Amino acid sequence: MAAPAPPSSSTSGSPGGGGPPRPYRSRFGDTTLTKVFVGGLAWETPSEGLRQHFERYGEILEAVVIADRITGRSKGYGFVTFREAEAAQRAVQDPSPMIAGRRANCNIASQGPPRHAQLRGKRPPPIVATHKEVSLSLPESASLAVFVYGVSLVKPNPNHGFTVLD
Repeated sequence: MAAPAPPSSSTSGSPGGGGPPRPYRSRFGDTTLTKVFVGGLAWETPSEGLRQHFERYGEILEAVVIADRITGRSKGYGFVTFREAEAAQRAVQDPSPMIAGRRANCNIASQGPPRHAQLRGKRPPPIVATHKEVSLSLPESASLAVFVYGVSLVKPNPNHGFTVLD
């Protein structure tokens, strides 16, 4: 009888479901709730500047600004990995902090931005169904497409015109 496999620090098997479990990609183990994405950084913001801004929320395991591999120039975003999930939650309470004089954006990396942040506090405009008919005289070889707010349907009219249905 084979000996039991040693415990692993992984959560899933290899792609496709077969094979042995893989270790976490992070050297810190499971960072699902402890890694914070920080975007909108000034090009000049160093990793140490990121660390200094976020250390008030809790112990940081890693703070890194992502740079282009060829040029070495910052890509304008980075990650902060906290020891505890509670510290990461405190860090994202303000989703738009000022870092090095610039308004950044941050969220728990595995969850992406909160839906309400995508609207920036504004309600989307109401959808109003309207019907508009427009006729144009066009040469028979001409074709025309119209987009009204990106959601219009164009119905050909036999009199070389068209009807826009919103």
